[in-house]
Amino acid sequence: MSEETAELQAEFLAYIRKIEAVSEALELVFWDLRTKAPAKGMQQRSEVVSVLSSEIFDMKTSTEMAAFIAELAPVKEQLDEVTRKTLEVSQKEYEWNKKIPAKEYAAYTKLVAQGETAWAEAREAKDFGILEPYLTEIIAMKRRFVAYWGYEADKYDTLLDQYEPGMTVALLDDVFAKLRKGITALREKIAASDSEPNRDILKVSISKEKQKAFSISILEKMGFDFEAGRLDDTIHPFAIGMNPGDVRITTRYDEANFKMAVFGIIHEGGHAIYEQNFAPRLVGTNLASGASMGIHESQSLFYEIIVGSSLAFWKSNYPALQQVADSHLDNVSLEDFYRAVNLTESSLIRIEADILTYPLHIMIRYELEKALINEELEVKDLPQVWADKYEAYLGIRPENDTEGVLQDIHWSGGDFGYFPSYALGLMYAAQMYHQLQKEIPNVEKVIASDDYSPIKNWLTEHVHQYGKLKEPLEILQDTTGESLNPNYLLDLLEKRYQFVYQLD
Repeated sequence: MSEETAELQAEFLAYIRKIEAVSEALELVFWDLRTKAPAKGMQQRSEVVSVLSSEIFDMKTSTEMAAFIAELAPVKEQLDEVTRKTLEVSQKEYEWNKKIPAKEYAAYTKLVAQGETAWAEAREAKDFGILEPYLTEIIAMKRRFVAYWGYEADKYDTLLDQYEPGMTVALLDDVFAKLRKGITALREKIAASDSEPNRDILKVSISKEKQKAFSISILEKMGFDFEAGRLDDTIHPFAIGMNPGDVRITTRYDEANFKMAVFGIIHEGGHAIYEQNFAPRLVGTNLASGASMGIHESQSLFYEIIVGSSLAFWKSNYPALQQVADSHLDNVSLEDFYRAVNLTESSLIRIEADILTYPLHIMIRYELEKALINEELEVKDLPQVWADKYEAYLGIRPENDTEGVLQDIHWSGGDFGYFPSYALGLMYAAQMYHQLQKEIPNVEKVIASDDYSPIKNWLTEHVHQYGKLKEPLEILQDTTGESLNPNYLLDLLEKRYQFVYQLD
């Protein structure tokens, strides 16, 4: 590398560190806004969010960034691995943002803000008609943006790439078809079973303090570093990372429903452990971030579903839960508890769905938004088509728009291409677990122990440390030796529900 290139590389990385510093400040404001900020400070805090967000956008699309890209892109093979990938990510963001005319982007930003307000009003009134004009214009603008950005095989590929780099409609259509077929067959077996788990045994009251103490003990076993993170209360749980040394998780407690906080904390803890273990060399770059929404979700679901909902996990942790339940679970066997935790049934609400039916909720949304972007479906027809798909996929039909097409905020905020990441995360997690079982043959004994560090270390070696340095499908290929394969999730579901429903 020439002295001139080395100097330019150092200047570029210093510029990126400034962007990341402002981004970290913005994340801290978001955390405070959602957890501790007093009501009277909300309006001004929102102004701060707007200013910082604009500053980050301006820096990512500035003439300085354009100059760095123009001068470093031709010599990127001379750059070290981290700088080269940092440049590629920066260039991709720059080109995406610059292809949208500034006036249209400003109009779009205003429109989605109005759309989210209209969505809240529509939910309250159970009337999709309130949201319809806003969503119609949002879809129209998204279609125009796709035209600006360009696409190859399918318009929806362009939106998928924003959340799941490298993912395509062709691949998703294939794996979703296989997944739906397998889930449907398993659901038919379960429907024919006369061995129904007893859901009533989970109706146990546990105080917030005892739920928190129990959950913290689980987080510590998982490997969550409390010197690099914290746990707080909020209305809508989330995980947020300032840097690997400061990753925060939140939860909401319900004393009549311990599952919400306990499994929610395990889920958010999976997100947080991922971010706590990015390689130090990535800190201060745009690579100290999840590889994709799907990979990030795979880590939370690995801990929540693969580990935390398994029989092996509860062999170790059920006695402690019985203790905090103040004898209410003393006469409930481990097996009956495990079966109740994994009960499956059709439901209208995505966030309340069990792990067997959840992918079907995602497929419905995927098919609808793909059709919207490709001009095969119009917004006015969404409630009817939504209801028809729920009846076809899950055998139930919403009685109103709020429990139907209005249940998610994503579309009113313009987030098209996001939903598939949830199902992809589950498939990634199952495929990784299949490989983990090969490399740690006694992994169920590890899960049944009080030390999950072999699992965390394996995930850090293969996934966590890379952050955004690798693409999601590259991580999957390098870790498991093959591309996305839904059969591992189907195998896991088959094994679990065979026990839960005593299937032949």
